[in-house]
Amino acid sequence: MQFKHPEILYFLFLLVIPILVHLFQLRRFKKEYFTNVQFLKELSIQTRKSSTIKKWLLLVTRLLLLACLILAFAQPFFTAKESAKATNEMYIILDNSYSMQAKGQQGELLKRAVQELLEHTPESQNFSLITNSETFWNTDIKSIQKELQDLKYSATPFRLDNLIAKVNARKSAFNKDIVVITDAVGVQANESKSFKKEDNVYFIIPEAEQKNNASIDSIYIQQNLDSFYEIAIKLSANGEISSLPIALYNQTKLTAKTVVNFDGDAKSQLVKFTIPKEDFHGHASITDKGLEYDNTYYFSISKPSKTNVISIGDNEKSNFLARIYTADEFNYTNFPLANLDYNLLEKQDAIVLNELKDIPQALQTTLKSFVNKGGNVTVIPAQESNLTTMNAFLSNFGAIQLKALTSGDKKVTKINFNHPLFSNVFEKKVDNFQYPSTKSAFSISSNTPAILTYEDQSAFLTSISNPLSSVYVFAAPIAKSNSNFQNSPLVVPTFYNMAQSSQKSGVTALTIGENQPFVVETLLSKDEILTVKNKDESFIPVQQLLNTKVKMTFAEQPVQAGNFGIFNGTNPVENISFNYNRTESNLSLANPDITVGYQNSDDIESVFNTIQTDRTDTQIWKWFVWLTLLFLVLELLIQKFVK
Repeated sequence: MQFKHPEILYFLFLLVIPILVHLFQLRRFKKEYFTNVQFLKELSIQTRKSSTIKKWLLLVTRLLLLACLILAFAQPFFTAKESAKATNEMYIILDNSYSMQAKGQQGELLKRAVQELLEHTPESQNFSLITNSETFWNTDIKSIQKELQDLKYSATPFRLDNLIAKVNARKSAFNKDIVVITDAVGVQANESKSFKKEDNVYFIIPEAEQKNNASIDSIYIQQNLDSFYEIAIKLSANGEISSLPIALYNQTKLTAKTVVNFDGDAKSQLVKFTIPKEDFHGHASITDKGLEYDNTYYFSISKPSKTNVISIGDNEKSNFLARIYTADEFNYTNFPLANLDYNLLEKQDAIVLNELKDIPQALQTTLKSFVNKGGNVTVIPAQESNLTTMNAFLSNFGAIQLKALTSGDKKVTKINFNHPLFSNVFEKKVDNFQYPSTKSAFSISSNTPAILTYEDQSAFLTSISNPLSSVYVFAAPIAKSNSNFQNSPLVVPTFYNMAQSSQKSGVTALTIGENQPFVVETLLSKDEILTVKNKDESFIPVQQLLNTKVKMTFAEQPVQAGNFGIFNGTNPVENISFNYNRTESNLSLANPDITVGYQNSDDIESVFNTIQTDRTDTQIWKWFVWLTLLFLVLELLIQKFVK
């Protein structure tokens, strides 16, 4: 027990006063008995004994009364068990990702969490609020009431470790109380290890009542026909989903509609639609009773333009490429190295180095710039290739090297069906394929997965990719004198897809927050900039001029998914679409393990009550006031009833 005013305890010396008074009243006198009062002797003895008891009772009562009164003024209290944390600063981490759109017992999880903060956060409480998209430092509930009520769902997935890093970066002389409000969907257990040991952490994990949810994961071109595209829409089902309606819109016009059935334990389905081979700028949508944010997928398809391809090498060895890169889809030309026009290279979409014995330094420099600007390069080595020059060239793009040529027949027996080059080529994995072979080959040292693999598990074809382009490297010459690859069914899809740019012939659908670069072909003057906009939103992305192209990156923009246009002033340049990340679609991925080692609470009110209880001293001076009054009443009763 401690005292706020311990100096008042000196007044306890006043307890001597009632003791002295009592001793004065109890002085003993010699008594003489007269004959006429002798008969009262026995009665007098009894009265004297009763009077002595009364005086002792009064003494004790008065001592206790005075002591309690003095103690009450000294204000005694018991120290709170967490009194050392009374100066802690409070931080509230609020998950406003799209999984918090799920419904709990009292509505959407995010809206309910916001309502509890507004209702139960003390007005005098200073705190900092950190969400996926916004941060409010050193504020109070009244100051951010409107902002909380208007808080939108964020396209940025909830990353607890990133938000903790923001809190830890806030320098302070005080320790921290951190309240985390999240449904924990997709959160890894090790993310919560970023808290400091001295942090006082509370977790509030609201739970969705209904976890069934369907989503549109992706859209891509399944087949490229003469006059039509066959597009495939991939749907995912989490929980018990039996059937879903799906509709396809080109802008606001309904193009097609059907119903998708999920049979048995199927967790995904492919839905195929055939659309005209022309500009498409719209979306696909489904209707379910789960989350809403993943029910619409926006995408754009531009009317295909011819792809520009140059191969560099002997004309005889390049004849097979002319049969692949036909005039209806490609502008294809072959140049022997001696006749190469370097000015044409930057205008190409793909360049094939077809069995060059040497790569001049000027060509290496040009190709390095070409790849950085979004062009694809395919390298087919010659048996007489200068490995020193070749490896110096390949080192510009990553950790890939060619090693000594070895002779001996080797069969190509494995296809990486998951590689983007073949992801949409085969409807199912093929086992009885007519695999090609080579008579001699280089060994490839690379840390990237092979696209085509020999029977001895070495790579026949591999690639190095960046967000804009790829460099493909063969392990062997594929001229007919060394390989039958040109006669293999694999040759057409392999070279066709190596030359294609997804932005020219595929679906444009970027994911918000992934910051994937996007290149458009347009010529800008020095002061011109591109703007991305639709009827609801407009922003200027980070952009870099690349001669006749512009490379754009979008960071966390736009805020909302949708179909957008890229404009140079008022002139439209190209269509583009953005979608939310689907990482939070599976509500069954909630991870309660993130709370291990920390305090759990049901709601924010419980957190504030716990903090106040654990850090508030127990004041007991009021009890001494009541005891003072009690002893005062006892004294009056003794005076009145004890004879």
